Amino acid sequence: MTGPARLLAGVIALVAAAAAAQPYPQRPIRLVVPFPPGGNVDTLARVLARQVEAQLGQPLVIDNRGGANGIVGVDIVAKAPPDGYTLLATSFSFAVNPSIYRKLPYDTEKDFAPVTNYALGLGYLLTVHPAVPAHTVPELIALGRNQDSPLRYSSAGIGNGTHLAAELFALKAGIHMLHIPYKGGGPAMTAALSGETQVTFPAVAVGAPHVKSGRIRALGFTGSARVASLPDVPTIAEAGLAGFHFDSGWHALFAPAHTPATVVAQLHAEIRKALEAPRVRDTFVAGGYEPRADAPAAFRQSLASDIRLYSEVVKAAGIEAQ
Repeated sequence: MTGPARLLAGVIALVAAAAAAQPYPQRPIRLVVPFPPGGNVDTLARVLARQVEAQLGQPLVIDNRGGANGIVGVDIVAKAPPDGYTLLATSFSFAVNPSIYRKLPYDTEKDFAPVTNYALGLGYLLTVHPAVPAHTVPELIALGRNQDSPLRYSSAGIGNGTHLAAELFALKAGIHMLHIPYKGGGPAMTAALSGETQVTFPAVAVGAPHVKSGRIRALGFTGSARVASLPDVPTIAEAGLAGFHFDSGWHALFAPAHTPATVVAQLHAEIRKALEAPRVRDTFVAGGYEPRADAPAAFRQSLASDIRLYSEVVKAAGIEAQ
């Protein structure tokens, strides 16, 4: 190597070392939400992002990239530079998609660095449009037995938790409902509010305001106990379908694979801190979520376990791979 080349290499090494030594973050962070605005994934991510950005001193810019049950947005993060400036906030559909889609443009376990699961959903609401002549779960099941005019239900996408909850309900109730998938929880809720569909299973954060306003009727809650923000809504098991239970899974933060471990650890610590803020915690709890913040290594292990678990659920529900 010549003298000038040696000097240039030394300068580059010094610049790289200086950049690596700078505290993270030094600029705005792009937070990809792989669903449209208005759904539970988007709602929780925005609440959390506002607190985390206040702690970090840099904006977290929400980038909604809906499509294919989150695959479009997830793929963007999989292919982003592993520098901590492009992150993914998504739901447990991330762990379901390997069982729903025959070919994904990324490797679910190898192309991401799990940061933490920041919320665990306790369940979904079973809601119907006010024009539906059912005010109880048994009445809805009776309507569902009319195969000449099957009930239409909207979901946030094929393989989404709202889809699995509805299919499990239909399976346990012994009825058939016509599935109408949308690109996210917001559009699925809009379809039910307009009467385009008759039934939907929204997250509490999405459905509760419309239940309270009377724009949609809640017949039950899929969780094992009533949700605090809607104490008059019984669990589906209480309402007449004994033994029924389905939680709404986790919400979590991911970074591209090979993101520095120090950055991942810092993000985990910031989320743990954010979840202690009363505004964040109260919003999560009112929406039917339990704040969580498992360590990155622990969450990676549970993610691998969940991928296998949801594969079994998908098979039991008879959902065909796309």
